[in-house]
Amino acid sequence: MSKRNISRRTFVFGSAIMAAGCATTGRAPMRGKRVISANEKLNIAGIGVGGKGHSDVRGAAGAGDNNIVALCDVDFEHAAGTFKEFSNATKYKDFRVMLEKEYHNIDAVTISTPDHMHAPAAVAAMQMGKHVYVQKPLTHDVYEARRLTELARETGVATQMGNQGHSGQGVRRLCEWIDAGAIGKVREAHIWTNRPIWPQAIPRPTKVDRIPDTLDWDLWLGAAPKRPFNHAYAPFKWRGWWDFGCGALGDMACHIMDPAYTALKLEFPMSIEAVQEGNNDETFPAWSIITYEFAARGDMPPVKLVWYDGGKLPPRPEGVGPDEKLGDGDNGTIFVGDDGMLACGTYGGGPCLIPRERMKDFDRPEKSIPNSTGHYQEWIDSCKGIDPPKGSLKKGFEYAGPFTEMVLLGNLAVKSGKRIEYDAEKLRVTNVPEANEYLRRTYRRGWRDLA
Repeated sequence: MSKRNISRRTFVFGSAIMAAGCATTGRAPMRGKRVISANEKLNIAGIGVGGKGHSDVRGAAGAGDNNIVALCDVDFEHAAGTFKEFSNATKYKDFRVMLEKEYHNIDAVTISTPDHMHAPAAVAAMQMGKHVYVQKPLTHDVYEARRLTELARETGVATQMGNQGHSGQGVRRLCEWIDAGAIGKVREAHIWTNRPIWPQAIPRPTKVDRIPDTLDWDLWLGAAPKRPFNHAYAPFKWRGWWDFGCGALGDMACHIMDPAYTALKLEFPMSIEAVQEGNNDETFPAWSIITYEFAARGDMPPVKLVWYDGGKLPPRPEGVGPDEKLGDGDNGTIFVGDDGMLACGTYGGGPCLIPRERMKDFDRPEKSIPNSTGHYQEWIDSCKGIDPPKGSLKKGFEYAGPFTEMVLLGNLAVKSGKRIEYDAEKLRVTNVPEANEYLRRTYRRGWRDLA
């Protein structure tokens, strides 16, 4: 590969990021998206197509028998199953090269990389007028979430985050129950997970492992600071490291918090505070309990959300026996209202008044929220300009951006070690000035920061 080609590729990607940064001023030239008719097949590319990326590419392909025309992964062995299934797709290791070479061939892109590369890949694709589907959490830091929300609005491309529960029945039923006053006005929600299931609260390894022949480690690091390869990071354990993942919160909150976020009509918290054990400069803590405080919304009162991970659990509600399962057991939510409590599972599934005996006299409200056409199908329909049924749940980055921003403020509280007060309008922590440095990271040289 020539130095000229490397320079050209870096320039193309850098130009896209720079243009995204200028977009708020109206000076950025937006490369137009292709108009796709309802009966057309989409030409789709995948970025990060091993692991979860495999099912995302398959889901996008299956939602209308679409064409998978290009696939990108920094480790060809890890992505071998996807390459085999979609053998006609052109293979790449660098998504910047793929987007440049395939610009005229692709309509939409799935992005299923580790968290730290979600925003760089999404911005590049969106700036080129490509529709994007991005795995949860939408971004690695708070500023990126805000920027992707703005860019979705500016470019008009179809967007979606990969938290499939938001397209399910559970969250719909839960919203209907809360709206109908099944437990009165909700004052608290307690949300727990069995994560992390990878090491956290550990130091950086001193050993340097041999880089697998099929892996481009420099591309895997992408915008993150350079460090030697170790199997403690890739291919699976990256979620526990601050530079690459978002910890237990990033892995599961965009699933488990979604029922509360949606049903309680939340957006940004006023304050966030965390207690934890084992947090350090390298990895997330062994466990954390994070409390978010929200102001009143319309006729809904102020509400407190409490997140538990690392084996920590909310207090067991009074009157609920030890054998009564709450949520999914390992993951779930308990809502506390003026007139009682209810619990649900990871995706809002199995909502149930608690103690469970209260269900005997419960008159379930009528179903009022339209069903999803399917998680991937909703995105594909949106790419074609097909509007969802009236009354459907919000989709796209208009919903996922603020939601992810809210979630990741929990990690900001963990990182700062202090109770933080947040001014969402100004995108600033108002009471702990030094915490503002954690709102936004600096990209490694060669990967332009989002302006």
